[in-house]
Amino acid sequence: MPRTPSIDVNDPRWQAVLARDAAADDAFVYGVRTTGVYCRASSPSRLPRPENVEFFDTAAQAEAAGYRPSRHYAADPRQLAEQHATQVTRACQLIETAEVEPSLKQVAAHVGMSPYHFHRVFKAATGLTPKAYANARRAHKVRRQLEQPGSITDALYKAGYNSNSRFYEDSNARLGMTPAAYRAGGANASIRFAIAQCSLGALLVAQSERGVCAILLGDDPEALLHDLQDKFPKAELIGADAEFEQWVAKVVGFIEAPALGLDLPLDLRGTAFQERVWQALRSIPAGSTASYAEIAQRIGAPRAVRAVAQACAANSLAVAVPCHRVVRSDGNLSGYRWGVERKQALLAREQQPSDL
Repeated sequence: MPRTPSIDVNDPRWQAVLARDAAADDAFVYGVRTTGVYCRASSPSRLPRPENVEFFDTAAQAEAAGYRPSRHYAADPRQLAEQHATQVTRACQLIETAEVEPSLKQVAAHVGMSPYHFHRVFKAATGLTPKAYANARRAHKVRRQLEQPGSITDALYKAGYNSNSRFYEDSNARLGMTPAAYRAGGANASIRFAIAQCSLGALLVAQSERGVCAILLGDDPEALLHDLQDKFPKAELIGADAEFEQWVAKVVGFIEAPALGLDLPLDLRGTAFQERVWQALRSIPAGSTASYAEIAQRIGAPRAVRAVAQACAANSLAVAVPCHRVVRSDGNLSGYRWGVERKQALLAREQQPSDL
């Protein structure tokens, strides 16, 4: 945005600054060339000389011009959080709709931030780096294309990959298996699993080559096995060996004593949006809760409260991705894939003082 060489002292915006008019705070910000900061109209900071002032419609424009928020501006977390949520949402929209994956510099410029600052804000909001988000989004496109008729090569190109080799180098990280195996419903993929009992009922734990891919709770062990088979219809399901039993024991231990923590590699498989939600859930400390609306804010999609709830319901990794820590805005418990009583029990355990 071109800089105004000097302002008109009769400009209503300058008059609002002189009056420290809070009603104008949402209309513009002003930058001060001598200090390199930008402020709201109502800022209590010392008034600058008018020849050192330039106006911007938004804080994003001021940051794109090289200004940083003043101490008073940055002290208002609500305002800054709303601004960052808007910028992250715009960035996600660009990444999701671009034919060719944009660079970090391009996305940062699109939302009016420096690359370094944008990278930090995006990761804080979504739990993913911009690159990881782009990869997750493209993997989702691959899954959708592989579900359609046509060659695997066509599916990869339609999903945005410029060459087969580029995708095959990390296909396991993208799909958990080769594209051919994914299209075949997990054929030739091996999933190890075990069923155990814990105080919450039956428990099934399953592991792919990447890590734990399912933690299911319920009353009927056979129903849990059917759930796993539906998720991987053509995969080879292998009963647990002694080594895998140790993983199951860790999950059981974590359910019974959350303070122990759960240090196991996870195989998260979902859409780009779902993975953003699941990463945000994993950032909720044990013993704490967050509302669906708060999670939507954290991932930069404040209006996607219903979609956040749907992502929680789609979670196949009970306790490891703690959707039980998400509650209604009034603090009351809402639905839980494995039953509200189990949700209540998990929260009660996490809120008990630890003896460790």
